[in-house]
Amino acid sequence: MQAKLSTMFQSLQVRNYRLFASGQLIKLIGVWMMFIAQDWLVLELSDNSATALGVVTALQFTPVLLLTLLSGRLADRYDKRVLLFAANAFWTVLALGMAMLVLTDMVQLWHVFAFAALLGTANAVETPVRQAFVSELVGTPLLPNALSLNAAVFNSARIVGPAVAGLAIAAFDVGPVFLFTALSSIAPLVNVVRMRTAELHRDALLPRDERAPARVVDGLRYVWRRPDLLLPMAVMSVIGMSLFNFQLTLAALAKTVFHTGAASFGLFSTALAVGALGGALSGTGRRSRPSVWLVLGAAIACASFGTLVGFASTYWLVVALLVPTGFFMVFFAQAANQRVQLGVDAAFRGRVMALWVLVFLGTNPVGAPLIGWVAEHFGAGASIWMGGLISLTTALIALTWQLRRSGARVRFRVLPMPRFYVVSANS
Repeated sequence: MQAKLSTMFQSLQVRNYRLFASGQLIKLIGVWMMFIAQDWLVLELSDNSATALGVVTALQFTPVLLLTLLSGRLADRYDKRVLLFAANAFWTVLALGMAMLVLTDMVQLWHVFAFAALLGTANAVETPVRQAFVSELVGTPLLPNALSLNAAVFNSARIVGPAVAGLAIAAFDVGPVFLFTALSSIAPLVNVVRMRTAELHRDALLPRDERAPARVVDGLRYVWRRPDLLLPMAVMSVIGMSLFNFQLTLAALAKTVFHTGAASFGLFSTALAVGALGGALSGTGRRSRPSVWLVLGAAIACASFGTLVGFASTYWLVVALLVPTGFFMVFFAQAANQRVQLGVDAAFRGRVMALWVLVFLGTNPVGAPLIGWVAEHFGAGASIWMGGLISLTTALIALTWQLRRSGARVRFRVLPMPRFYVVSANS
């Protein structure tokens, strides 16, 4: 067990990564608390409008759609550590401003809309830089472990944050939650400054006039010529747009279908995050690039459980189904992320990861308003199961395409344990 735990958390032995992960954990707990408070505030200010929630989500992710590819260009050209500090500093200023509006009771719905758009701008710069920076913290041998621990940190925060936020909103209202978010965002700033640049795994930056242009279009062409990168990105774009809207759909489900309070809404998010943490930790022992079959199998499982959540008719059945949904959601996303990162040349990593962030998060501006409209007119449950069926169809089409392309076949084995497996054309 000790050896297993040592392997699972191996990247934490690297000082720079330990600083990075701890700062992210503190910040993300505050961020997830803020998400819950923001959704609750929007519902209060808009008379329980799911469409308003969809607009906020769209505004939050529209800058990701517009700016992420340019951020990837910056990540391939400039010091990622400096870029990460600047983006997090901008986020801290935004969070403090929003906290003051809420605490002074001056907040209006358009303030939340503006805050969401500015927050999205900070995330559009920070996320691809952060994704690409991980390889500099630990190097290629530990990259799969570090990426899995990143997901574990994210989902640990998603367990703690919503649960604490639900109780805090019930006890103190939303204002103190926004203030805690602002204060927690200082942690990654301090830790980025404390990192030892000499221990980063990177080549020295060239003088500015000698650096490669790092054009966005070259990154797009690079991915287009790589079907092994293009397939997981294509599947992620559809699932991300149609199913990965739980921030919106669970809020609407809790308040409009089951008529619960903030604490019960937080339990939905916590159940999803418990499963997601398990999905993240299950990949920490991986040391090689995941196969395409692993990615597609996880996508099918994720879509299947997501569909069942939409059809669930009782509160506690939803809670129970959210655990495996969260597990396979993160297991799929992490396996796809690792397949992309471990298959890309270092010179293109920033731009490719920017494209990954674009398909992972940037599709939300397209899907969120539509999902919100479906939730308002046909019910929150319908918005979930429809997204699940679209995702399942996409994953099955991708599996069929990959099987035909490779000549492989899917088989089912009953003993010693029922499971599907793939037989290659040469077997």
